[in-house]
Amino acid sequence: MGAKISQTRVVLVDDHPLLRQGIARMIETEKGMVVCGEAENTSKAIEVIEKQKPDVVLLDVSLNGASGIELLKNLKVRFPKMLVLVLSMHDETIFAQRALRAGAAGYIMKHEAPEKILGALKKVLKGEIYLSEKLGARMLNQLVGGKPSTGSPVEELSDRELEVFGLIGRGFGTRPIAEKLHLSVKTVESHRAHIKDKLNLKSGNELVHHAIQWVQSESIG
Repeated sequence: MGAKISQTRVVLVDDHPLLRQGIARMIETEKGMVVCGEAENTSKAIEVIEKQKPDVVLLDVSLNGASGIELLKNLKVRFPKMLVLVLSMHDETIFAQRALRAGAAGYIMKHEAPEKILGALKKVLKGEIYLSEKLGARMLNQLVGGKPSTGSPVEELSDRELEVFGLIGRGFGTRPIAEKLHLSVKTVESHRAHIKDKLNLKSGNELVHHAIQWVQSESIG
């Protein structure tokens, strides 16, 4: 009997069951790849990854309002050698650099064709970084010119501030945000104050209005 060919083991972390199903089907058609686990939230993701020890995790950047970036940081502390490819509907100009800083091996938008997602998976498995051509060019310009090429002040927010900002835009108040993110109310209030300063907003109402507009523009994108 010949030696058994080892398969690349993939875990999918996304809070949309239909999307997970579609991606799983796509991966299973690829020779040498198998989906060994799925999760729809942070706690289940850690449990599945701990048990399955995959080669690569395909991770959504937002999981039912919680931050995939925070989960990514957690995963890289627990499993430093594990590869993570972020798959997201969110604007890559805001989120991709954050994902890379947190330890992702690549960032790809959900609207990309299935073969592109498979190509991105193969690339990170070879030890390379995957970014879209557009984002790669933008980051290179930023490196050379020392300036970001988009003027969005939202880029100035820290990862946690961006998470709080997104939840404000989805209609969460201070206490529900604190409970959702396991933070104190005082800490969330501090984040809100910093966000207002960075975005040059005068009041809480202005902050809520701005956050709602941003979340809606993200959903459209």
